[in-house]
Amino acid sequence: MKNKLFCTLLSAALFGAGAAYAADAPVTANQGGLPGYEIKKAPESIASLPRVKQVMVDPPFVPEHSQVAPESPRVVEVEMFIDEKEIEVEPGVFMWAFTFNGTVPGPLIVVHEGDYVELTLKNLSKNKLVHNIDFHASTGALGGGELTFVAPGQEVVLRFKATKPGVHIYHCAPGGAMIPWHVVHGMNGAVMVLPKEGLRDPDGNKLSYDKAYYIGEQDYYIPKDENGNYKRYDRPDISFADDKKVMDGLIPTHITFGDRKGAYTGDNAMTAKVGERVLFIHSQANRYTYPHLIGGHGEFVWERGNLHDKPARDLETWSIAAGSAGAALYTFKQPGVYVYLNHNLIESINLGAVAQVKVDGTWDNDLMEQLKAPSPITDEKK
Repeated sequence: MKNKLFCTLLSAALFGAGAAYAADAPVTANQGGLPGYEIKKAPESIASLPRVKQVMVDPPFVPEHSQVAPESPRVVEVEMFIDEKEIEVEPGVFMWAFTFNGTVPGPLIVVHEGDYVELTLKNLSKNKLVHNIDFHASTGALGGGELTFVAPGQEVVLRFKATKPGVHIYHCAPGGAMIPWHVVHGMNGAVMVLPKEGLRDPDGNKLSYDKAYYIGEQDYYIPKDENGNYKRYDRPDISFADDKKVMDGLIPTHITFGDRKGAYTGDNAMTAKVGERVLFIHSQANRYTYPHLIGGHGEFVWERGNLHDKPARDLETWSIAAGSAGAALYTFKQPGVYVYLNHNLIESINLGAVAQVKVDGTWDNDLMEQLKAPSPITDEKK
């Protein structure tokens, strides 16, 4: 093996917890491909491809993008920073989140099939932990995780080719028990790779959307003290032992859309208009989930996230496998406040996996009409 330091670090990261803490020495690795293997050079033509910089936005919003594939592949430049920050999951309940770009989930990245994603990943100097990123949309090196370890104060640049159309998660994967710990502290997001031919219905007809939202579902495991009160920690790197005891019980204390309960409700609800077709992208990096739009449907649904697949039609509830993302299209037909939730109702109503969509427009009595308002029963029979 050519780079013993890199391999020692990698082995520790994959099979033990210690490598996820900031080391005395910076993380080092060979530039290029995976050390220890013969490396085939990337085509020189990549240097002449158009370069575009994608401006990241906070979820549930998605970056500006075209639904029509470009004439030729591009290099899409993405810059993300890692920020370990305390968040308030619900009033009076705090947790240290490990975030991409300061948000939970991290931002959605949108590219087209055949594009190259060029990521600059920065681990802020104030942080305490070593981090990396595993793209489920990529090929090789544990999704790029083996090539992106960064200690606090370091940055790394990774390029991968988006060859698999679909919606895919990304997450931190520093090794061993640190992987789930980082993931359930919010360190996950998603990539949408649009097919060259665009979205299609089961008959091959083109599909489009008027707007899109990204919902990154989270499961948190926050420890309590002997009096049953949630604990609060002074630093991000000291709660691991307590967290792991809760995590190993496999029962989340909170399940949220976004960083906290109610993140996408009330004044922060998603919005639409009657007649608009909305694409909902939903990810869950750690558990199964069952999205449902109360009062609406999944008219076209890619449950497993593969946008080359024929979508399912008119689903009332769909499922997203643990460690994956899915997408659903719906054209709103009635105004009102819709509830978008995980239809495990204990997890949504009791633990927090609920969002809202406020829809403006004209009510259609042909679709639904109250024919009699609530009033006393006139002929009650047992």
